Amino acid sequence: MAERSTAAVDVADNSGEQPLTAKADQSTADGVAKNPEQDTDSDEARGSGGTEGPGKKASPPELHSGHKLARRYRLEECVTRLDGFSSWRAVDEKLRRAVGVHVLPADHARARSVLAAARSSALLGDPRFVQVLDAVEENDLVYVVHEWLPDATELTTLLTTGPLEPHDAYQMVSQVASAMAAAHREGLAHLRLNPNAVLRASTGQWRIRGLAVNAALRGISSDTPQRTDTEGIGALLYAALTQRWPYESDAYGLSGLPKGVGLIAPDQVRAGVHRGLSELAMRALANDGATASRHEAPCTTPEELVKAIGEMPRIRPPEPAFTAPPEYQRTTYQQGTYGRPAPHPGVTQPVVPPPPPLQSRTGKALKWAVSALLIAALGLGSWQLADALMDRGGKSEDTHKSQTTDDGNKGAVNPKPQPIKIQNAREFVAEPPAQNAGAESKTYDGDPSTYWKTKSFRAGPPIAPYKPGVGIVYDLGSVKKLSTATLDMRYAGDHTTVELYAADSLTPASLGSMTEIGSVTTTSTTATVRVKKSVKTQYVLVWLTAVPNSGYDSTLYASSGWKQAIGEVHFTG
Repeated sequence: MAERSTAAVDVADNSGEQPLTAKADQSTADGVAKNPEQDTDSDEARGSGGTEGPGKKASPPELHSGHKLARRYRLEECVTRLDGFSSWRAVDEKLRRAVGVHVLPADHARARSVLAAARSSALLGDPRFVQVLDAVEENDLVYVVHEWLPDATELTTLLTTGPLEPHDAYQMVSQVASAMAAAHREGLAHLRLNPNAVLRASTGQWRIRGLAVNAALRGISSDTPQRTDTEGIGALLYAALTQRWPYESDAYGLSGLPKGVGLIAPDQVRAGVHRGLSELAMRALANDGATASRHEAPCTTPEELVKAIGEMPRIRPPEPAFTAPPEYQRTTYQQGTYGRPAPHPGVTQPVVPPPPPLQSRTGKALKWAVSALLIAALGLGSWQLADALMDRGGKSEDTHKSQTTDDGNKGAVNPKPQPIKIQNAREFVAEPPAQNAGAESKTYDGDPSTYWKTKSFRAGPPIAPYKPGVGIVYDLGSVKKLSTATLDMRYAGDHTTVELYAADSLTPASLGSMTEIGSVTTTSTTATVRVKKSVKTQYVLVWLTAVPNSGYDSTLYASSGWKQAIGEVHFTG
């Protein structure tokens, strides 16, 4: 537990106020309160409309490593002491997991607003945000407990090695914008969106920490919260594309823009920047309703930004790079050298040519054996041909049958795959709610214009973390040998992943009780899954774990997002 992870602390980043920053650098009584992040976060550096409200400064409570809150949360390491509050890495001894804790005195000027913000944020329950787990006032202290994500990496850290790839930047701005749009629909704002507040998990999902809480701890407010957060998203995208902060002041380990030149487009700052993403950043960063370089209307809310992203052509991930194998290196253990003494330096050793093929005693015996087998085969073939010609007149009705040899099967023609008729189907729900229960029969009714559809997910292509997957269990009527499953689907795009599982019933207990027998990933509307090996089963689960992105579908009344619909499923055995 002694290892520090800055990726899980909501407000470990300091403000640009020099006295407070200097104060945070000083060691505390327990000797571990070091500030891991030295960023400048003044209003000038952030470029947002946030203003800090008035309030008295309260002295931080006397806490130390090992102190317990609510006889449950054991403080381990102080990450930040700033402006009357402190942030800690702690352990939830009841659930045995790491958590983050913000602590401030109950009489602090912002204590009431911090509690209100934490409780509002906790009610959102959106997995794209670092979750608030507890918000309590107890023993003259107010503390907020939140998730600790040791496997996540801040955008600040990712940008130390260079700008993001276009696909990574596209995924980041898409997920952050859609998450903030959902938060604003619930009346919640962030107001401190910066590279320290955006994390990339080990799964590739982007998550946002400090929703409402960060601003409340700092006393930041805004008359135009949607515009402030939209500009914050634009600054994140600008930094991801250029490795520069889009204001004159340096911040978050990034250099600012040259003084006096104003806001210039990312593709003018760095060569090779994706032009569509560059324009998107400028539309989000536009001030006073005017963009810096293009003619598109500015985006003033996260919802408008999500719509603009949806109108862009999808940016595909880069093709994987394959490293050529190294050239074959001869070793000293080649024929004719193993076990012999090493040659003296400078002495050229004669190369002994290998004997001609099959000139050894073993080779001669092998030649005689092969010759004998060929003679026997020719004799047996001649005898069978003569016997067939003699019986041809009396057995003309057998001319269309497959000829078999004496061992029964060697000459038989392999039967062609036969279609398997589906008898019944039922949606498998690993995690409620169901997707489209009752519409399973539309996938085998012979009508390709009827569909079983999934719900629209906010991010993708992977359906996780919303669900482990969605799909249907099919009843083949009896135990049958299965070879392929073919799906006709409605939406193409990057990408759909289909997995097959052999199940023990029409209503299996869990995904873990089934055996995976095949999988395929496709960008088209047709997917053919071939079974890895010969399998006999009566029940088959067709399982979708990734779906493409598409717009609103007026035919199926499906909203825009990541989704898929299955028209027809065919099995062969």
